[in-house]
Amino acid sequence: MAFRATPGRTPPGPAPGMSSASCPSPQAPMPGPGAIEEDEEEEDEEEEPPAEIHLCVLWSSGYLGIAYYDTSDSTIHFMPDAPDNESLKLLQRVLDEVNPQSVVTSAKQDEAMTRFLGKLASQEHREPQRPEVVLLPSVDFGPETSKQRLLSGNYSFIPESMTATEKVLFLSSIIPFDCVLTVRALGGLLKFLSRRRVGVELEDYGVSVPILGFKKFVLTHLVSIDQDTYSVLQIFKSEAHPSVYKVASGLKEGLSLFGILNRCRCRWGQKLLRLWFTRPTQELKELNSRLDVIQFFLMPQNLDTAQMTHRLLSHIKNVPLILKRMELSHTKVSDWQVLYKTVYSALGLRDICRSLPQSIQLFHDIAQEFSDDLHHIASLIGKVVDFEESLAENRFTVLPNIDPEIDAKKRRLTGLPSFLTEVAQKELENLDTRIPSCSVIYIPLIGFLLSIPRLPFMVEASDFEIEGLDFMFLSEDKLHYRSTRTKELDALLGDLHCEIRDQETLLMYQLQCQVLARASALTRVLDLASRLDVLLALASAARDYGYSRPRYSPRTHGVRIKNGRHPLMELCARTFVPNSTDCGGDQGRVKVITGPNSSGKSIYLKQVGLITFMALVGSFVPAEDAEIGVIDAIFTRIHSCESISLGLSTFMIDLNQVAKAVNNATEQSLVLMDEFGKGTNTVDGLALLAAVLRHWLALGPRCPHVFVATNFLSLVQLQLLPQGPLVQYLTMETCEDGDDLVFFYQLCQGVASASHASYTAAQAGLPEQLIARGKEVSDLIRSGKPIKPVNELVRRNQVENCQALVGKFLKLDLEDPTLDLGVFLSQEVLPAATTIL
Repeated sequence: MAFRATPGRTPPGPAPGMSSASCPSPQAPMPGPGAIEEDEEEEDEEEEPPAEIHLCVLWSSGYLGIAYYDTSDSTIHFMPDAPDNESLKLLQRVLDEVNPQSVVTSAKQDEAMTRFLGKLASQEHREPQRPEVVLLPSVDFGPETSKQRLLSGNYSFIPESMTATEKVLFLSSIIPFDCVLTVRALGGLLKFLSRRRVGVELEDYGVSVPILGFKKFVLTHLVSIDQDTYSVLQIFKSEAHPSVYKVASGLKEGLSLFGILNRCRCRWGQKLLRLWFTRPTQELKELNSRLDVIQFFLMPQNLDTAQMTHRLLSHIKNVPLILKRMELSHTKVSDWQVLYKTVYSALGLRDICRSLPQSIQLFHDIAQEFSDDLHHIASLIGKVVDFEESLAENRFTVLPNIDPEIDAKKRRLTGLPSFLTEVAQKELENLDTRIPSCSVIYIPLIGFLLSIPRLPFMVEASDFEIEGLDFMFLSEDKLHYRSTRTKELDALLGDLHCEIRDQETLLMYQLQCQVLARASALTRVLDLASRLDVLLALASAARDYGYSRPRYSPRTHGVRIKNGRHPLMELCARTFVPNSTDCGGDQGRVKVITGPNSSGKSIYLKQVGLITFMALVGSFVPAEDAEIGVIDAIFTRIHSCESISLGLSTFMIDLNQVAKAVNNATEQSLVLMDEFGKGTNTVDGLALLAAVLRHWLALGPRCPHVFVATNFLSLVQLQLLPQGPLVQYLTMETCEDGDDLVFFYQLCQGVASASHASYTAAQAGLPEQLIARGKEVSDLIRSGKPIKPVNELVRRNQVENCQALVGKFLKLDLEDPTLDLGVFLSQEVLPAATTIL
């Protein structure tokens, strides 16, 4: 706001970012202090940059060492040395789950690793994205070099007060230095990050890649599921976003298992749920601990607690992104607000969990591990940061009574308008009488200036010169000068704005250091809060959809399901008929399911797979009761996932899917096959199906649990499978009512008598004559009789051809001298005669 010595009128205020004061005439009213409007808090989080994962791997003497850096949380994950054979299946499994942008390894490698990396970098592995293979000199992976690189790293989560010895002990409690390959992989990864400057490409060279923690990950007890299975069971299903603003990168979850179960309130909860879905486990202790939490929140008396907890979880925001900005000194005003809300919400979760049964491990962990460090962080932020003023000025400002020196300077800055009014009055007395008014303004980084309006006679630059004043610049018809008094003000008051900002920035840096020193507590908050968020989401879905708790039987194989339902189909169908499943023990390990088209065979197969999968991620399941035995993998051949880039035929893709199951399935595996063999000649397809099933049956008790849906009734009629307790024949129950076929969608013992393809064809709208002809040909094939053309159709064609030929004769003009009857007979009559006779 500007105050000027102007008779009878008040001038407009200065431009934003300028403090000014002037001297009004005695008659002019003094304007009151302006009120600063508070900006509304922005609730939506800003768009997070796409995460990148860079993985480093070493393989030697049959062991793997793996470490990777995730830019989404600036954390290094490592896997302790794990055995792997020359096929490197474990490494392939890690790559499938982690999906890194780059794979870093030593240029000096074993032949098996060289072949694997060559295959990885080839066109054949471009789906969904081909990782970049980076080779570093072997010297960068030396054991001692890597160890020293780890110990000498600058990590914000290690308190600065620690001595070198204490730092070594602290890192030794996190990193397994006895795992030589893992240490070498970590050292190579650090070297790669420093060379590529991942995430800090545009920063000064002195800024290092932020590392906010080290975490261990393991792949033990995981259930193997390939991408085809995830697709055909609709566990995940991405669709293009309908918004025109997200055409380039916008994908949304379609109708999928993940879509109906994802009720998470925070983004990290959604990420954890997706991680659980990609890593189903056999670890019973972990699964039962998840189910205990879900069961607790499903109790009617705990509904209010669940709702209150869900509300608090909605305030848990992206803490790793904030910590990364703090590490790079890029913290925004909104970050402090988000962090403050997150920490106080975490304290609220701690108070709730302390009132809940401590026998449930998650509640006990939250009650104990949400430590006083969180209260300290929240207290520091609340006592130091002036959120209202920070939002108004769009920069970090501190509350009063934090720093006496800052308070004194702010008081001087606040008193400037009245003081500068007096200075402007004195300056006006010494100016030319033609100048009606003047003001003294303060511009950060420039200082105090005398501002006077541009008069009509001030046309040329030489007209701007005033004795005793130094002309500075012209802006918006205002002439700005330095006078003796403004120079004295610069010397006396200095650049108050910049000094205050510098001192507040210093306080912000000190506050950042306090927060970063407790980064491990904040990271643990995110881990436990996201876990609680996922289990609350699963509990909410279980309550709405009527799911029940599965039981785990470690001594048996297979699954037993009572009145199971398809979790997606029951939401789309008006009525859904539940079906039971029993594939435990050594009885009926291969179930051959026959039945008419559209009777529900495929839905039943997917239902078994989905219920098993849900139990293996620790969710309640859509069934009255479910007992899940030891399952180590789920294989499917249900739908052909065609891709032009693969260059494979549909039947070849089917064969690849079956080959995976034949080569990898064990007695603990679940195999789901739907209509295998239909993509080739009927006899060949039937022979392949029978050969695959006989191969598994020959294994005896080591046969996997196989569910086969087929319309090859000859498989049963020709007795292509050996008789015995391992094979069980099932069918989908139907009833013929005249020409109609009634589907009961109920599974029962037995074999279908026919496929009833003609009924399905009629439902699809094919003409009746085509359906009748199809039945006739089918009966002739079954009876072994030759198939003859339809006489009526032949006669009809002959009549039509005769009529056409007669029409051509009638059009002839015999009086035409140019008519050549020989040409007409050879080109028109003779070809038509062959079709008539």
